[in-house]
Amino acid sequence: MTAARIGIGGPVGAGKTALIEALIPVLRARGVDLAVVTNDLVTAEDAERLRRSGLIEPARVRAVEAGACPHTVIREDPTLNIVAGDALERDYPALDLLIYESGGDNLASTFSLDLVDWWIFVIDVAGGDDIPRKRGPGVLRCDLLVVNKTDLAPYVGVDLDRMLDEARAVRAGRPVIATDARRGAGIGAVADAIIAAVLFDRHD
Repeated sequence: MTAARIGIGGPVGAGKTALIEALIPVLRARGVDLAVVTNDLVTAEDAERLRRSGLIEPARVRAVEAGACPHTVIREDPTLNIVAGDALERDYPALDLLIYESGGDNLASTFSLDLVDWWIFVIDVAGGDDIPRKRGPGVLRCDLLVVNKTDLAPYVGVDLDRMLDEARAVRAGRPVIATDARRGAGIGAVADAIIAAVLFDRHD
C-alpha cells in the first residue's frame, strides 16, 4: 500500500512548519507512520529545523530546493517532490503518510493533484483579517483552510470571529479550522481532518 500524500502551503511566516511540528506527535500517537518533504528556494532551512526538533527521525525529512518560485515544484512541475517522496517510500515501506511542506508563497499557491491527494492552506491572523476577502486560489481551492496564530488576534486588531466567518463564506462552507500551533490549539481537529480524508481505511 502506498503512502497517502498531503500538502501544506501558505505564505511566508504563516506557521506551516510550526503546524507540522505540532501535528507530528499527535499523528504518531494515533499510529500514523509518517515522513516529511520540505521545499525552500535555495536552502534546506525548514528541513533542518524539523531534523533538529527531536520529533521525528532526521532521515525521515527530505529537502527539495526549488531554485525558483516555490509553487513551481508543487504545481507546474512537481517531479523533484515526487522523486523525494518515492525515495522515502522505498526507505520506509510501512509509511502511511507523506507530508509535503511548500516553501512560503503567496495566496495564489496551489498543489498539483499529481503530487498530493489532499492539501491544506495556512494563513495567519497577523497577516490581516482581509486575507479571506482577497479570495486567493490557495484560500478557495484547498481541501482545508487553517487560520493560524489565533492568539495574536487581540494584539493586531483582528476580529477573529468575523475573519473565520468570512473565510467560511468565501469557501462556501468548506472546512476552516482555527489554530494556535505553538500552543497546540486546534491541532487535534487538523489531525482528525487528515485521518478522515486520506487515512480512513488505515486509522478509523
